[in-house]
Amino acid sequence: MRDIRLIEAPLTITFEDTHIRERDFERDFGTRSETDDDAIGQWLRSAKAKGDTSESDPVVLHMIVELYRKMDRLEHLILGNAPTRIVLAHHGEVEKIGLEHFELSEALLDISNHYYGRLELPIHPRREVSFYFEALSPTLGKIIRMHPKDESEWGVYMRARERMMIRQLKGY
Repeated sequence: MRDIRLIEAPLTITFEDTHIRERDFERDFGTRSETDDDAIGQWLRSAKAKGDTSESDPVVLHMIVELYRKMDRLEHLILGNAPTRIVLAHHGEVEKIGLEHFELSEALLDISNHYYGRLELPIHPRREVSFYFEALSPTLGKIIRMHPKDESEWGVYMRARERMMIRQLKGY
Protein backbone atom coordinates (compact mmCIF):
# COMPACT_ATOMS: atom_id res chain seq x y z
CA MET A 1 0.00 0.00 0.00
CA ARG A 2 1.34 3.46 -0.85
CA ASP A 3 2.19 5.98 1.82
CA ILE A 4 -1.03 7.42 3.23
CA ARG A 5 -0.75 10.39 5.59
CA LEU A 6 -3.30 10.27 8.41
CA ILE A 7 -3.96 12.75 11.22
CA GLU A 8 -5.55 11.91 14.56
CA ALA A 9 -9.20 12.91 14.54
CA PRO A 10 -11.67 11.16 16.85
CA LEU A 11 -15.02 10.84 15.07
CA THR A 12 -17.95 8.44 15.17
CA ILE A 13 -19.09 6.81 11.93
CA THR A 14 -22.16 4.82 10.95
CA PHE A 15 -21.97 2.67 7.84
CA GLU A 16 -23.41 -0.28 5.95
CA ASP A 17 -22.40 -2.47 3.01
CA THR A 18 -23.80 -0.88 -0.18
CA HIS A 19 -25.03 -4.09 -1.82
CA ILE A 20 -27.68 -4.53 0.90
CA ARG A 21 -29.81 -1.42 0.17
CA GLU A 22 -28.23 0.32 -2.80
CA ARG A 23 -31.30 2.33 -3.82
CA ASP A 24 -31.99 3.52 -0.26
CA PHE A 25 -28.40 4.69 0.13
CA GLU A 26 -28.42 6.49 -3.19
CA ARG A 27 -31.64 8.28 -2.22
CA ASP A 28 -30.20 9.23 1.19
CA PHE A 29 -26.99 10.46 -0.46
CA GLY A 30 -29.03 12.48 -2.95
CA THR A 31 -30.97 14.26 -0.24
CA ARG A 32 -27.68 15.56 1.11
CA SER A 33 -26.79 17.36 -2.13
CA GLU A 34 -26.56 21.12 -2.33
CA THR A 35 -29.54 21.28 -4.70
CA ASP A 36 -31.81 19.88 -1.99
CA ASP A 37 -30.71 22.51 0.51
CA ASP A 38 -33.22 24.08 2.90
CA ALA A 39 -35.34 27.13 1.99
CA ILE A 40 -33.08 29.60 3.79
CA GLY A 41 -30.04 28.24 1.95
CA GLN A 42 -31.79 28.67 -1.39
CA TRP A 43 -32.89 32.18 -0.44
CA LEU A 44 -29.37 33.14 0.63
CA ARG A 45 -27.82 31.85 -2.62
CA SER A 46 -30.43 33.79 -4.61
CA ALA A 47 -29.82 36.98 -2.59
CA LYS A 48 -26.05 36.67 -3.06
CA ALA A 49 -26.47 36.12 -6.81
CA LYS A 50 -28.59 39.30 -7.06
CA GLY A 51 -26.07 41.25 -5.01
CA ASP A 52 -28.59 41.91 -2.22
CA THR A 53 -26.09 40.89 0.47
CA SER A 54 -23.21 43.10 -0.66
CA GLU A 55 -23.73 45.59 2.19
CA SER A 56 -24.36 42.91 4.84
CA ASP A 57 -21.79 41.72 7.34
CA PRO A 58 -21.09 38.12 6.17
CA VAL A 59 -20.45 36.84 9.70
CA VAL A 60 -23.71 38.25 11.09
CA LEU A 61 -25.62 37.00 8.06
CA HIS A 62 -24.11 33.52 8.48
CA MET A 63 -25.04 33.44 12.19
CA ILE A 64 -28.62 34.56 11.48
CA VAL A 65 -29.01 31.87 8.82
CA GLU A 66 -27.71 29.22 11.25
CA LEU A 67 -30.13 30.42 13.96
CA TYR A 68 -32.97 30.14 11.45
CA ARG A 69 -31.91 26.59 10.57
CA LYS A 70 -31.84 25.62 14.25
CA MET A 71 -35.31 27.06 14.81
CA ASP A 72 -36.53 25.24 11.71
CA ARG A 73 -35.14 21.92 13.04
CA LEU A 74 -36.74 22.55 16.44
CA GLU A 75 -40.08 23.30 14.80
CA HIS A 76 -39.89 20.03 12.84
CA LEU A 77 -39.08 18.11 16.04
CA ILE A 78 -41.93 19.71 17.98
CA LEU A 79 -44.45 19.08 15.21
CA GLY A 80 -43.17 15.54 14.76
CA ASN A 81 -42.42 15.92 11.06
CA ALA A 82 -38.64 15.91 11.19
CA PRO A 83 -37.12 14.26 8.12
CA THR A 84 -36.03 10.75 8.94
CA ARG A 85 -32.66 9.35 8.00
CA ILE A 86 -32.18 5.71 7.20
CA VAL A 87 -30.53 3.86 10.03
CA LEU A 88 -27.19 2.33 9.12
CA ALA A 89 -26.37 -1.10 10.56
CA HIS A 90 -22.84 -0.58 11.90
CA HIS A 91 -21.06 2.09 13.85
CA GLY A 92 -17.46 2.56 14.82
CA GLU A 93 -14.86 5.01 15.99
CA VAL A 94 -12.60 6.79 13.53
CA GLU A 95 -9.11 7.34 14.93
CA LYS A 96 -7.37 9.06 12.03
CA ILE A 97 -8.30 10.82 8.81
CA GLY A 98 -6.57 11.90 5.63
CA LEU A 99 -7.79 13.79 2.57
CA GLU A 100 -9.18 10.60 1.02
CA HIS A 101 -8.81 8.02 3.79
CA PHE A 102 -9.79 7.27 7.36
CA GLU A 103 -8.78 4.62 9.86
CA LEU A 104 -11.11 2.90 12.34
CA SER A 105 -10.06 1.92 15.85
CA GLU A 106 -11.36 -1.65 15.33
CA ALA A 107 -11.32 -4.09 12.41
CA LEU A 108 -14.93 -3.72 11.21
CA LEU A 109 -14.52 -3.71 7.42
CA ASP A 110 -14.30 -6.50 4.84
CA ILE A 111 -11.48 -5.84 2.39
CA SER A 112 -12.61 -4.63 -1.07
CA ASN A 113 -16.24 -4.18 0.03
CA HIS A 114 -17.96 -0.89 -0.73
CA TYR A 115 -19.84 0.93 2.03
CA TYR A 116 -22.13 3.90 2.52
CA GLY A 117 -21.32 5.94 5.61
CA ARG A 118 -22.18 9.07 7.53
CA LEU A 119 -20.37 11.02 10.19
CA GLU A 120 -20.70 14.39 11.83
CA LEU A 121 -17.83 16.84 11.53
CA PRO A 122 -17.31 18.90 14.69
CA ILE A 123 -17.13 22.23 12.87
CA HIS A 124 -19.36 25.30 12.94
CA PRO A 125 -22.01 24.83 11.85
CA ARG A 126 -22.07 21.12 12.65
CA ARG A 127 -22.20 19.17 9.43
CA GLU A 128 -23.25 15.60 8.75
CA VAL A 129 -21.23 14.20 5.87
CA SER A 130 -22.47 11.29 3.74
CA PHE A 131 -20.07 9.36 1.54
CA TYR A 132 -19.25 6.08 -0.15
CA PHE A 133 -16.01 4.29 0.65
CA GLU A 134 -14.05 1.15 -0.12
CA ALA A 135 -12.31 -0.97 2.52
CA LEU A 136 -8.58 -1.21 1.79
CA SER A 137 -8.00 -3.18 5.00
CA PRO A 138 -10.18 -4.20 7.99
CA THR A 139 -9.54 -0.75 9.50
CA LEU A 140 -8.68 1.52 6.53
CA GLY A 141 -11.29 3.06 4.26
CA LYS A 142 -10.80 5.09 1.07
CA ILE A 143 -13.48 7.67 0.30
CA ILE A 144 -14.63 7.18 -3.28
CA ARG A 145 -17.63 9.53 -3.48
CA MET A 146 -18.60 12.62 -1.50
CA HIS A 147 -20.48 15.83 -2.31
CA PRO A 148 -18.13 18.66 -3.37
CA LYS A 149 -19.11 20.92 -0.46
CA ASP A 150 -18.57 18.04 1.98
CA GLU A 151 -15.15 17.34 0.40
CA SER A 152 -14.22 20.95 1.06
CA GLU A 153 -15.40 20.80 4.70
CA TRP A 154 -13.60 17.47 5.19
CA GLY A 155 -10.36 19.02 3.92
CA VAL A 156 -10.78 22.08 6.13
CA TYR A 157 -11.37 19.88 9.18
CA MET A 158 -8.40 17.64 8.35
CA ARG A 159 -6.06 20.63 7.94
CA ALA A 160 -7.32 22.18 11.20
CA ARG A 161 -6.57 18.92 13.04
CA GLU A 162 -3.14 18.84 11.43
CA ARG A 163 -2.37 22.42 12.54
CA MET A 164 -3.52 21.57 16.07
CA MET A 165 -1.24 18.53 16.12
CA ILE A 166 1.74 20.61 14.95
CA ARG A 167 1.08 23.21 17.66
CA GLN A 168 0.98 20.44 20.29
CA LEU A 169 4.27 19.02 19.05
CA LYS A 170 5.87 22.47 19.26
CA GLY A 171 4.49 22.93 22.78
CA TYR A 172 2.13 25.84 22.07
